[in-house]
Amino acid sequence: MTPQVSIVIVCMGPPQPMLYPCLDSIEARNQVSHEVWVVAYLMDPADREELASRYPYVHIVESSEVRGFSENNNLALKQAEGKYCFVVNDDTLQKVPVLDRLVEDMQRLPDNAAAVSPRIELADGRLQTCGRGPWSSWRYARHYLHRVDETRPSRWNKDAGLFQTFTLNGACFLIKTEVFKKIGWFDERFFFTPEDIALGHALNAAGYSVWADAEVPITHLAGRSVSAMEEAIKPARVRGSMIFYGEPLWLKCFICCFEALRVVKYLFLPRTSRNVVMKKTASNVLKTVFSKKTPKEIFIRFKP
Repeated sequence: MTPQVSIVIVCMGPPQPMLYPCLDSIEARNQVSHEVWVVAYLMDPADREELASRYPYVHIVESSEVRGFSENNNLALKQAEGKYCFVVNDDTLQKVPVLDRLVEDMQRLPDNAAAVSPRIELADGRLQTCGRGPWSSWRYARHYLHRVDETRPSRWNKDAGLFQTFTLNGACFLIKTEVFKKIGWFDERFFFTPEDIALGHALNAAGYSVWADAEVPITHLAGRSVSAMEEAIKPARVRGSMIFYGEPLWLKCFICCFEALRVVKYLFLPRTSRNVVMKKTASNVLKTVFSKKTPKEIFIRFKP
């Protein structure tokens, strides 16, 4: 029997402490027929064996090469058989039947509706996103200065009801499989962001609509610690953004100036492990903001 939903989860670390609770919360809350695909990214063989033993219904896709969010998700998405794909991070928890309710939403939305996302909350209950507006190079520059607030109610972000928004948060959304395939899945030019924003823009450009349901919450246990991986992730993330926004010279110059000031700032701060990582990260962005290399190549160059 063909499942109604194909759940796709990329696990970029050991399955504990994130993936197992995520899987348990999905199974405990939802009734809609589904299949589960877990992309085991650079996962230790022993962890893969344990995952297969504990969750025999899960389809495990081994990803043993350096890949970003888009590539890893696409490995499983291209094998999905459900009418819908449910893309969700492994660091999420469901306290309500998120999957069931998003499927119900899709069934009552207009025919051109392609995707719907829930209200994404942080562990302390604060809102992360509930709908997202269009992104431009100017908005990205403001975001760089921490001047973009996606939690403030607007045309695209609301705190009640089911409403049309513009783009997506890659932490969790439900999308029609046939539409996702037609769009070309996630754009693999990107490594870590902005593939979710790019997907929403592509859907709108193709005449589809994107929705959000503020009455369906999911908890996103997004980490806030700074690790040495940031030295590779941020330069790749910035490079991906430059590609998405069309390589504007003014934006590259703005980022260059901003990161140069950050390097100077951390020269005068105490030499803590965090400050060392932040200084190195800013320096790496400076080295690559005008680069023509791909985000993946940049990540590999700086990967600890």
